[in-house]
Amino acid sequence: MHSFFRLPRIYPLTDVQLSGLSHAGQVHLLGQAGATLVQLRDKQMPALEFYLHAKAAVAVAARSGVRLIINDRADVALAAAAHGVHLGQDDMPPEAARRILGEEAIIGYSTHNVGQAQRAATLPINYIAIGPIFKSSTKSDTSPTLGLQGLQSVRQAVGNVQLVAIGGISHANARAVIEAGADSVAVISALLFEPDHITDATRTLIHSLPPVWST
Repeated sequence: MHSFFRLPRIYPLTDVQLSGLSHAGQVHLLGQAGATLVQLRDKQMPALEFYLHAKAAVAVAARSGVRLIINDRADVALAAAAHGVHLGQDDMPPEAARRILGEEAIIGYSTHNVGQAQRAATLPINYIAIGPIFKSSTKSDTSPTLGLQGLQSVRQAVGNVQLVAIGGISHANARAVIEAGADSVAVISALLFEPDHITDATRTLIHSLPPVWST
């Protein structure tokens, strides 16, 4: 139902509060380091401001060869000409977002347990996010952590659907998360906590993970 899309091993999310940098500035540094898919996430910014930031970030992403996904807001993704949207359980249904954004858009969907992931596997999306895997410092999430065993259970439940693991993922545990069944790791603090070292931290993480083999 949707166009072919393969997740890269790392999937950074922007955070203006944590990094002290604009969304566009973060996309620039992440792209320089080799990130190819970045999600713009901002829960505080008013819609107009977020749209303007998204538009600026899309322009930077285009120069850097980065695909840009907008968190929550299909309208902003469409207006700013981003590559897609990432939706949560309380956001617009993926079917509606697909109608708005079209077949070529990348649509991701957050899940927090096996049941949600199984339901998500039937939706017109490109990947499922599952988490929190570990305790996260950037999100006050009430969902219980799944751990590596929980991640393995989700992998078995969803078959070949692409899976992004999120929540408390660091340089120390990212490889184990990939080995437990995730196609990609979503990372925030591990890359953005020291703004001066974003490119180094991103490069190091990419090189520490097994490559995505082309088939």
